[in-house]
Amino acid sequence: MPALSHSERRMSERGRLDAVCRRVIICRRCPRLTHHRERVAREKVRRYRDVDYWGRPVPGFGDPAARLLVVGLAPAAHGGNRTGRIFTGDRSGDFLYRALHRAGFANRPTSTDRDDGLHLTDCYITAAVRCAPPENKPRPIELRRCRPFLLEEMALLRRVRVIVALGQIAHQACLQALEAGGICLPTPRPRFGHGQVAFLHEGVVLLGSYHPSQQNTQTGRLTDAMFQGIFDLARCYLISTPLPHPLPNGERDWVWGRRQR
Repeated sequence: MPALSHSERRMSERGRLDAVCRRVIICRRCPRLTHHRERVAREKVRRYRDVDYWGRPVPGFGDPAARLLVVGLAPAAHGGNRTGRIFTGDRSGDFLYRALHRAGFANRPTSTDRDDGLHLTDCYITAAVRCAPPENKPRPIELRRCRPFLLEEMALLRRVRVIVALGQIAHQACLQALEAGGICLPTPRPRFGHGQVAFLHEGVVLLGSYHPSQQNTQTGRLTDAMFQGIFDLARCYLISTPLPHPLPNGERDWVWGRRQR
């Protein structure tokens, strides 16, 4: 059977990621989150009272051939839950996409809605939880129910070499998804911290960052320079990391790590 061309492989990857996104959008596994996201979408807030809210789980977004994976906590009640795209329409998204734009991963520094022309290159963004949780605090059972989606995305994003986890919960979700996928983690287990770097097997890098929430950015716990430094560092790792080795079928893919026997 002839090998697929690069464009054909990319279209295949996009199709499989789109299938995951469709399953995310119709998910109703968590009654508390379902009730909250739909109530917020009905009641709205004054500044968006004339806007039709998305009010559903929010799928991942980005380049199917990405080498950078960004994992956040969850959609914001009046951000992603309103616009239908992760980190879109809120202050956290402004902080994130500005940094991605400067580092060369986004074609524009702002993200306002799903039709704003934003495109990511070499980057994919997702979240530990796909529905806006009350008080931004998902429960452990809700994180577990969402984990299969993150695991599927990781399996399909086979070229990823750098993972940026935004916040401690996202960092823990990444480690748990990797373990669930059969990846051996370093010993001792990587700990979260801003700028903390963990080297996984086969050269994949896990970077920790404070979440760009207003609680962090308005108090100075996370500054623009601190956040930009994370994505500049991610870019440096992508430049310095050797290309993925070819698999037996001739397709160049990234192997996330050594699977447990």
